[in-house]
Amino acid sequence: MRPARDRLARFLLALFLLTAAVDLLCLAVGLDTGHTVAKPLLMPLLAACAVLRGTPRLLVAALLFGWGGDVLLLSEADPAFLAGMACFALGHVCYLALFTRSGEKTVPRARAGVLALGYTAALVTTVALLWPDLPADLRVPVAGYSLLLTAMAYLAALRLGLVAGLGGALFVLSDTLIATGVADWPQLPAPDFWVMLTYITAQALLAGAVLGRVGPRLQGAAPVRPRLTT
Repeated sequence: MRPARDRLARFLLALFLLTAAVDLLCLAVGLDTGHTVAKPLLMPLLAACAVLRGTPRLLVAALLFGWGGDVLLLSEADPAFLAGMACFALGHVCYLALFTRSGEKTVPRARAGVLALGYTAALVTTVALLWPDLPADLRVPVAGYSLLLTAMAYLAALRLGLVAGLGGALFVLSDTLIATGVADWPQLPAPDFWVMLTYITAQALLAGAVLGRVGPRLQGAAPVRPRLTT
C-alpha cells in the first residue's frame, strides 16, 4: 500500500503546483473566473498530500482553516472578511500548538532574542501605521490577528528552522499586503497576484517543514493514516 500512497501523494502535490500556477496566471492576466475556481482547490490538495504523508492532524486542521479563509475572502463583504480572518486565526492557533509541541528549538538563544525584537518592532510599526486608515470596526480585529500571526511566524522559525521561518515571514508579508489594501494604501500592480504568491509559498513551506522536521514523530499528535487499497 505504501508505494501506491506515495504515488498518489506525488500526484496530488503536482496537481497542487499546477493549480497554484493556474491561479497565479489568472491573477496576472486579470481572469477573475479562473482565480475563483482555482483558489478554493489549493489548500484541500495540499492537505490531502500531507495526509498521505502521515502528517500530524494539527497541520491538516491549519490547512483546512486556511481553505475556509480562502473561500470566504473571495467575497468583498465585510462580514465575510471578518469570518475569513477568524478562519486564518484558527489556522495560526493550530500552527502554534503544533510548533509548541515539537519539543525542539533550532535557533540559538541570542538569535532568538534578535528575531523576537525584529518581529515585535515590525508588528508595532505595521499596526501603528495601518491603524488610522483601517475601518473603525476592523482595527481591533486586525491588531489581534496580527499579533497571532506574528507569534506563529516567530515560533515557526524558533522551533523548525529556516524553511518554516521563511514560510512564516511570507505569511506575515501576504497578510500585510491584504491589510494595506483594506486600509486603501497605494498598491502594487496586480496586488492579488502578490498576495497569493506569498500566501501559497508560505503554506507550502510551512507544510513541507512540518512534514520534514516533525511528521508523525510529534509526541501527542496522532498522525493521520488513511486506509487505501491498491
